[in-house]
Amino acid sequence: MISVYLAEDQSMLNSALTQIIDLEDDLTVVGSAKDGQTAYTEILSLQPDVAVLDIEMPKQTGLDVAAKLHEAQADTKVIILTTFAQKAYFERAVAAEVSGYLLKDSPSDQLIAAIRDVVQGLTRFDPELVINMVSAEHNPLTPREQSVLVEAALGGTTHEISEKMHLSDGTIRNYLSAIFSKLGVHGRLEAIQMAERNKWI
Repeated sequence: MISVYLAEDQSMLNSALTQIIDLEDDLTVVGSAKDGQTAYTEILSLQPDVAVLDIEMPKQTGLDVAAKLHEAQADTKVIILTTFAQKAYFERAVAAEVSGYLLKDSPSDQLIAAIRDVVQGLTRFDPELVINMVSAEHNPLTPREQSVLVEAALGGTTHEISEKMHLSDGTIRNYLSAIFSKLGVHGRLEAIQMAERNKWI
């Protein structure tokens, strides 16, 4: 029996996914959470075979949880399930060595198949994301610079970004300066607009 953990902040979707997975004879949902912090703690405790994580969750994102699980060398395979086909998110997922990355509008049978595949050591990435990765203009930003710019795009101040990323204010300012220099822009708004236009974030 393959044990699955779900982390999704939308109650209706969480319930629907639980029902879909539990209908399968070889799959069982062993736990679920509506925020990333709870998900991370329970995944370490329960050690499910697979964790299906939404990106946009309170307290910690699915990508934050995936990165922490990777750092903790957890055996749980991670599938990111999201509405966002953004290149920067995908690159962060790859950096965290997730096993799958699927869009929420994918048919449910694709998720079921992906769960079974990742347990066997395979990877399952949505074709749309792979196409975006290949076709997008070369991204001059490092993954860390992309993360800083994503937080800036969400409206975070330098201090708020530094606290969230556990870095000093000065380090964040240095990252922003490097971003502006690489993109040839003079401020956050221009950098964010250029990065979004090129699907770098």
